[in-house]
Amino acid sequence: MKTIKHIIGGAETAGDSGETQGVYNPATGEQTAKVVLGGTDEINAGVRAAMEAFPAWSTTSPARRARIMFALRDVMQRRAEKIAKTISAEHGKTHDDALGEVARALEVVEFAAGIQSHLQGDFSREVGPGIDTCAERQALGVVAGITPFNFPAMVPLWMIPMALACGNTFVLKPSERDPSSANLIFDLFKEAGLPDGVLNIVHGGKAAVDAVLDHKDISAVSFVGSTPIAEYVYTRGCAAGKRVQALGGAKNHMIIMPDADMDQAADALMGAGFGSAGERCMAVSVAVPIGADTANILVEKLAPRVAALKIGPPDDPDAEMGPVITAQARDRINACIDAGEKEGAKVVVDGRGLKLQGYENGFWVGGTLLDGVTKDMSVYKTEIFGPVLSVLRANDYGEAVDLINAHEYGNGTAIFTRDGDAARDFANRIQVGMVGINVPIPVPVATHSFGGWKRSIFGAHGIYGKEAVHFYTRLKTVTARWPTGIRSGAQFTFPSMG
Repeated sequence: MKTIKHIIGGAETAGDSGETQGVYNPATGEQTAKVVLGGTDEINAGVRAAMEAFPAWSTTSPARRARIMFALRDVMQRRAEKIAKTISAEHGKTHDDALGEVARALEVVEFAAGIQSHLQGDFSREVGPGIDTCAERQALGVVAGITPFNFPAMVPLWMIPMALACGNTFVLKPSERDPSSANLIFDLFKEAGLPDGVLNIVHGGKAAVDAVLDHKDISAVSFVGSTPIAEYVYTRGCAAGKRVQALGGAKNHMIIMPDADMDQAADALMGAGFGSAGERCMAVSVAVPIGADTANILVEKLAPRVAALKIGPPDDPDAEMGPVITAQARDRINACIDAGEKEGAKVVVDGRGLKLQGYENGFWVGGTLLDGVTKDMSVYKTEIFGPVLSVLRANDYGEAVDLINAHEYGNGTAIFTRDGDAARDFANRIQVGMVGINVPIPVPVATHSFGGWKRSIFGAHGIYGKEAVHFYTRLKTVTARWPTGIRSGAQFTFPSMG
């Protein structure tokens, strides 16, 4: 059985902990590998390797760092099929969905390849008599990423290219549930020409996370995961003096106005609600139709689509949705549906107890549609992170906006309408970080940045794009005067350049 090891200083190592954890194929339930679990010692070793690599890497010109990103882009394009298969084998998402993950990761690599323009400084001549001022952005040093299972390639590649292009070195603690993608990412960077020690992979659980957060030589931490853990990472990391961006959970609503194209809205909800088995922080989990007629039409259109979802293993070319990540995730999702039913929600389509012939031991949950959900139900309040779409009926547009604004999460939202005035008002008033107008999953392209509001994010910066340049660098301003033979004597008042 394959053993997935750490990669520190360019070399594989099993570390010293002696701990391992099984890695499973979600479609079959069988163990396919084991991953070594590191802790403080392994994180220390990764940081040492990153610190040793930092002086040479940080003084490598932005142009040469950009060339490695260009090379990485070419490698990823050539290896896209392999990357997608690696993702699907341990996560369970369909092959086409995994290819989409690779494509979105490539966008960030391409943005990082243009790092020279984003690191340009400012210069002002003669701000005072014989005095010039320049401002530049410099790398932080060793930075770290803690990434989730649901996008085992994309999320690390939202972080690593930007951090490295800015001149930092990196320690990645990926999810231990699907760790092979992280090691493959290292191989891709290696093929692109990245020097040893610049990127290090340390697998592990909470002990490794805590070691990252406490390490005095890690300057910044980027995290994506659930809100409780994001808050923990942010609080502990900041207490240790680090710069932290911690992206948390979501409860993404989609308003369907009476004037919307109902077939288009239903199709959008199918993809946004059930793609990747709902294991996306940008998945739409709450449909909010306005008015009884709109709600009745929407449920009538959704029910047969949800019931007809083609569910299967990743290598089934007809599959629209795969399994969820673990047996524990399956049981938790089923328990959420149970609770919703007990609280009064109508189970229009029931995905509990799904079994696939030949894959009876897989971690399956079928598409589930709940109607009559209310804001006081647990199924509405919590992030289910599974293929469950709730319909919460609103009497009017204002009620729907108030509903969304009152929720503790503010990651993503959407409105489907033909009314430009309603769309513009929605974009202005809604208290959510990423907004779609007739776009169900408004994940920004790489030239912008990804990040929610409220308890969907902790920290001041979004991930990737221009926000990432600011997160992974710090501003240095230099004010200089060169001898001219002119003396003005000692100055004891606060300096003024006038």
